[in-house]
Amino acid sequence: MGVVLQVRVPSRMDKPEHSPPKQCSHENLLPAPVVLTSVHELDLFRCFQPVLTHVQTLWELMLLGEPLVVLAPSPAMSSEMVLALISCLQPLKFCCDYRPYFTIHDSEFKEFTTRTQAPPNVVLGVTNPFFIKTLQHWPHILRVGEPKMSGDLPKQVKLKKPSRLKTLDTKPGLYTAYSAHLHRDKALLKRLLKGLQKKRPWDTQTALLRRHLLELTQSFIIPLEHYMASLMPLQKSITPWKTPPQIRPFRQDDFLRSLEHAGPQLTCILKGDWLGLYRRFFKSPHFDGWYRQRYKEMAHKLEALHLEAICEAQNIEAWMKDKSEVEVVDLVLKLREKLVQAQGHQLPVKEATLRRAQLYIETVIGSLPKDLQAVLCPP
Repeated sequence: MGVVLQVRVPSRMDKPEHSPPKQCSHENLLPAPVVLTSVHELDLFRCFQPVLTHVQTLWELMLLGEPLVVLAPSPAMSSEMVLALISCLQPLKFCCDYRPYFTIHDSEFKEFTTRTQAPPNVVLGVTNPFFIKTLQHWPHILRVGEPKMSGDLPKQVKLKKPSRLKTLDTKPGLYTAYSAHLHRDKALLKRLLKGLQKKRPWDTQTALLRRHLLELTQSFIIPLEHYMASLMPLQKSITPWKTPPQIRPFRQDDFLRSLEHAGPQLTCILKGDWLGLYRRFFKSPHFDGWYRQRYKEMAHKLEALHLEAICEAQNIEAWMKDKSEVEVVDLVLKLREKLVQAQGHQLPVKEATLRRAQLYIETVIGSLPKDLQAVLCPP
């Protein structure tokens, strides 16, 4: 009879996450269906085997949105390495461009290879050695060779200066002048090597590596989340008949000062120049993407709280007594706008609040002259 696939296409509202496949509870279905968090589950450990000693550096390059070229022996390897690299930042959304397999026939070939401007924030996966020459001006180039399966850790690529790049016969290595801000996690490497020696299942090795990267990203993001949350106005400052207060601006210096007592050192044992990493992160597309998304969520929350405050107010008739028709109509229009947003699931409000808002609108319109009622409620 074949195979039935039930697929849910992610929406823009979904947050990137990763978890192991879960078995569904449908006991009457044989074989039991499996839920995957994505169509393609990357074997992260296999992808990163030749670069495990530089995972920390690669994570930082991805975090900062640095231009990176991955030169691999095959399209499959280049694609998997690029996808593995961009998955390093989960649950942080990857806000840069990436091309798992890029060729000289792609329309952006001239744009990416020009030397008249700085390389764009793109992760490119290529197989043609010709790119070593044409992309020599890119700041970071990762050259990986054919995978060698054995019981020990595969030969690790070395950090090399970009000036050592040669055309065609370039040896595997990470060609970059970048110096990592954080110290290497030697304990992780020991655990992974021990797992290889004990023939630990590869999915377990991948889980260890992914958990390390997840915790690293979370340790970096949590202080930002805490500081951002502190910029939200207090709920008691939100009153029904006044414009809601503004979200306070994100001040980088204030945030950096807060790291002394609420920094990543609380959740991460890695030492290094965290301040320097944050300063560079502020200039990256990922900070801009993260900040815009968080600001949007907070603004929607603020609008929702304001709508709830209006709906919970008991004296709307008293408020309308000394207000001009212009002010009353303005209230109707604003309430309608919030209602449309809420019904479109952009505002996190309860159904009861929506019903009350609709009643308020009807009450306010009913207090207006007939001509205005006709304008606001056309037949």
